[in-house]
Amino acid sequence: MRFFLTVLLAFPCFAAQAWPDKPVRIVVAYPPGGGIDVMARQIAEKLGAQWGQPVVVENRPGANTIIAADAVARAPADGHTVLMTTDATFSINPHLYAKLPYDAERDFVPVTMLVLLQQLLVAHPSLPADTLPELIKLAKTKPGGIRYATYGSGSQPHLSGEMLKYKAGIDLLHVPYKGISLAVPAVIADEVELTFAGIATSMGPLKAGRIKAIAIGGAQRSPLLPQVPTFAELGFPEVETHAWFGLFLPANSPSQAVSRIYADTRKVLEEPEFRQKQLVDKGYEVVGSSPDQFLLYLKKDRESRGRAVKISGAKAE
Repeated sequence: MRFFLTVLLAFPCFAAQAWPDKPVRIVVAYPPGGGIDVMARQIAEKLGAQWGQPVVVENRPGANTIIAADAVARAPADGHTVLMTTDATFSINPHLYAKLPYDAERDFVPVTMLVLLQQLLVAHPSLPADTLPELIKLAKTKPGGIRYATYGSGSQPHLSGEMLKYKAGIDLLHVPYKGISLAVPAVIADEVELTFAGIATSMGPLKAGRIKAIAIGGAQRSPLLPQVPTFAELGFPEVETHAWFGLFLPANSPSQAVSRIYADTRKVLEEPEFRQKQLVDKGYEVVGSSPDQFLLYLKKDRESRGRAVKISGAKAE
């Protein structure tokens, strides 16, 4: 009799721990309509179907992802508020800002890196250089005479451009624009000669001959652009152009929530049609790392980005 009473008393506690027991909110650190926002909404729909709870996307853009990160860091650690953001939040901002309202290491639990994406160095067709060696040779003949567009000091294109300058011993002129969507159009319009951009953004103009590809980041060539060599194979492995999308929870969130979000998100990433059409065909490298794998990656990525920020001399604007 005592055994059955114990089980009955324990059952409500077990039921109360079920997760999720209310709607889940994914806070996206970028405006609606961009690649990360589209991916968040697609994943949210699929997770909602698995969990039997609404999964809503809330866009909290601004301040180089700081607004969204701060909001999630302060949210209840019950597993129902998730941050979806990029490497800017955790790998770059800690080196770029003298003070942040969140601690990148203490205030969050990494859940999974969703995808990795490498950027291309692209140029206006009129630039008399079709390869990286030709570009470097040209740049040495006209110091500061070749311009490259970015979306601000400390942005991924800025860090890539400054690292290339440092390792190749050349001088390129940094031209910051006010939005991520303005850099490629600036090259197309011949306002600047170069920029770093993702495959999805670059593919249309590349096919139309409005820009040309010089090199791409990563350890191996993209299957979508097999003719474009990597910086590593050209002798510049330090020129890292990658960005990543990842999921995080506030520190001290239930381990059940961390495990469930990771496992169920990985299922979404492994769905053949979603994986191919929504990710691979758009230039994303599907990762789906475990929380422990993601944590180890974050430590290394934060260190390498720290070196890049130092070399670039970038400061928060």
